[in-house]
Formats: sequence, structure tokens, C-alpha cells
Amino acid sequence: MYTEHQRRAKMAATMNAESTKQPVITPTENRDAMAAGMLELLKPAVQEVDERVRLVRESQLDLRQQIEELDEVLKQLGQAREPPIELDPYVKKLMNSKRKIAVISNIVQNAQDRLSKLHLHIAKTSAKRKSLVDFPGGSIL
Repeated sequence: MYTEHQRRAKMAATMNAESTKQPVITPTENRDAMAAGMLELLKPAVQEVDERVRLVRESQLDLRQQIEELDEVLKQLGQAREPPIELDPYVKKLMNSKRKIAVISNIVQNAQDRLSKLHLHIAKTSAKRKSLVDFPGGSIL
């Protein structure tokens, strides 16, 4: 058996050793922490870009609708009477603009789809890494 003095000395040594231990950070934990930090850094930017793309798409659709309405009015005007001025070049310009807006709208939609997929992939990767950090052995037990 230990004497009181030996027991106190051993307890003090154990407490001192435990208090001076530095936590060991594995490369996996370090990589996961960096990934989580980068995710938190990029997430607001991705969300902002996604929102702006959505707003641009809505604006493009509104503009397209207005051009179609104007095109219809011009066609009706042209059919109703002989126009005092030549409207054909303007109608052609409107049709070209309509075509360009359709192309831009498709590009914006594709960009929004890619951003959505990227956002989903980031969320899945983050959740997977978080589960690996929480349960490094792969099981809860």
C-alpha cells in the first residue's frame, strides 16, 4: 500500500501529466476542419450567386414576355393598316433580341442548375466529413 504522501505525489503527477497533454490532431481531422472552414467561407457566396442568378432569370423571363407582347402589338399594327414608316427592320431587331434573350436565359438556367448541384454536393460532403469526425471508427458504438 502507498503512504499518504506517495498517494498524493502520484495523484499530483497524474494530474500534471494530464493537464500538460496537448490534444493530438490527426491529418484527417485537420483536413476535415479545413474543409468545414472552407465550406463555411464559400457557402454565403454560393447562396448569394444562386439568388442573383435566380433574379436574373426572372428578369430575363419578364423581358422576354414584354418583347413578345410588343411583337404582337407591332404585328397587329402592321396588319391593320399600311404603316407610315417601315417597321420590318424594327420587328427583325425585336426577333433577334428575343432569340438572344432565349439563349441567355438557357445559359443562366444551366448556371443555376450547376450551382444547385454544387451546393448539394458541398452539403453532402460536409455531412459525410462531419459524421467521420464525430464517429471516426465508422460506428456509433
